Amino acid sequence: MSAGTLDIHIRDLAVKAGSRTLLRLDELHIGAGERVAIVGHNGAGKSTLLRVIGGLLEPAEGSVSVLGRPLREPVSDAALRAWRCEVGQVMQGLHMVSRLSARENVLIGALGRLSGWRSWSRLYPAALVDEANQALALVGLQGRGDARTDRLSGGERQKLSIARLRLQRPRLILADEPTANLDPAAAADACHWLGSIAPGATLITVVHQPALLPLLADRVIGLRDGAPVFDLPIAEVGVDRLQALYEPGPTPAPTSPQTQAPTSRPDPAPALMACRPTLQGNTP
Repeated sequence: MSAGTLDIHIRDLAVKAGSRTLLRLDELHIGAGERVAIVGHNGAGKSTLLRVIGGLLEPAEGSVSVLGRPLREPVSDAALRAWRCEVGQVMQGLHMVSRLSARENVLIGALGRLSGWRSWSRLYPAALVDEANQALALVGLQGRGDARTDRLSGGERQKLSIARLRLQRPRLILADEPTANLDPAAAADACHWLGSIAPGATLITVVHQPALLPLLADRVIGLRDGAPVFDLPIAEVGVDRLQALYEPGPTPAPTSPQTQAPTSRPDPAPALMACRPTLQGNTP
């Protein structure tokens, strides 16, 4: 894969908390437009990896380049703002402005496309308000646009964070358990929305329900105790491999990482749709 097709390049990464190493990666390449899921037990380093890629956590060692920007190198405020507009995030905690309405929280996604005075005054063009209403309808929140966000349920706020991506139009989407607080039917819908909201965008998702993997990913990275165990096309990730990842015991030898996106999306591994309840019950 040529460097021009890479959205993410990580080399010799170490993330530490005191003397404890939370995550260590020798090298990771993720190409533009790839759909990648990250799986593993609690504390395996999944959310840590997403936070590093999103520029929310600075590693102790190594280099990280995201959308052409080396994250540990200083840039101008304008360049940093432009980069942040390209990275959409659906994180645990939701990052909503509680006192604003649902519609205004969706409109926040478009601030990077507005002039300064409009963003400060929150005077949005009518066409943009219509776009926000369409995004709300897409996720089943039509009629809830005027509701204060702190009066929405957890599931509704989760849907709201996905609707906001539609107005942001990011090149990269980082989703940390985007189906949290959603019932099974809504979870499947959320997976579909993430794949369709920004066509062509790179999508990296932390997944705790293996049955959702075929809906979210072409490639799966398994982490255990802060280290990669496998990095494979989804067609090669079955129940046995996932079971071994979650079971207690020594960390297995890693499978050679995949460094190039599949040329076409493989058929979902049928076994994943019938994963054992003990796997589906993992929570963050």
